[in-house]
Amino acid sequence: MLRLPDITLSATALHQLDRWQAEVDAHSGYAARVDAAKRAFEQHNSARNRTFAEVRRTLAEMCSGEQRCGYCEDSVADEIDHIWPKHLYPEQVFAWRNYLYACGRCNGPKSEQFAVFTPRARKPVDVGRPRGVSPIRPPLKGPPALIDPRSEDPMEFLVLELRDTFYFEPSAKRGTRNYERADYTLRVLQLNKREYLRKARETAFIGYQDMLTRYVSLRERRAPTTQLELRRKAVQRSPHRTVWKEMQRQHSMHPALRTLFRKAPEAIHW
Repeated sequence: MLRLPDITLSATALHQLDRWQAEVDAHSGYAARVDAAKRAFEQHNSARNRTFAEVRRTLAEMCSGEQRCGYCEDSVADEIDHIWPKHLYPEQVFAWRNYLYACGRCNGPKSEQFAVFTPRARKPVDVGRPRGVSPIRPPLKGPPALIDPRSEDPMEFLVLELRDTFYFEPSAKRGTRNYERADYTLRVLQLNKREYLRKARETAFIGYQDMLTRYVSLRERRAPTTQLELRRKAVQRSPHRTVWKEMQRQHSMHPALRTLFRKAPEAIHW
């Protein structure tokens, strides 16, 4: 996971989202707002709707690689995820900052789960509400446990092991809130549990290393700038971009990477 670039919508699209949000907020009672949020989002979220066509184009532009999921970075992102679930937080159903482009394998399981830190809790408290549960009450208040790639840098919470497992691990000490947030995010999104993701990250590591090796070879042969630029762009478009960012961050700890980045120091900033 990486922090997504901050790209804004047009003033017209933002104004329309605000109008729809105001209509939801105008309903009396929390349960009524939850129902209104669900119905309104289903009504407006279509390819024929100009506002949501722009929303999807902009979310796609924010994705890493070629429109990869904002969570797993593996599958194509084609679903609008509400970071703060709309069935729990109807006041954010049309909030632009609450949208992220995700794949179904991430969005499906994640949408039913959410947790916050209550004043007395050391660990995240699940506030998810199973479908069909009645009465519908507002969730407990508190800061979220899930790492938000729209407003936070996941790499400040997570580190990717690049030698053997290719698992994500919390970077903070056990028992701290940052550790709990990292652990919760990994569990909810199943970033380590899905074996194909681990294998894909390992494959991406090999691919990035090969691309950098080729770049260094061309550089040493004084190849045209256009050829070098093609390699740089290929790195930036590849899936699992977090793998590349970890290679940059950890290169001094890996002899082969240390040598490659020493020969092409500009790659540290790609």
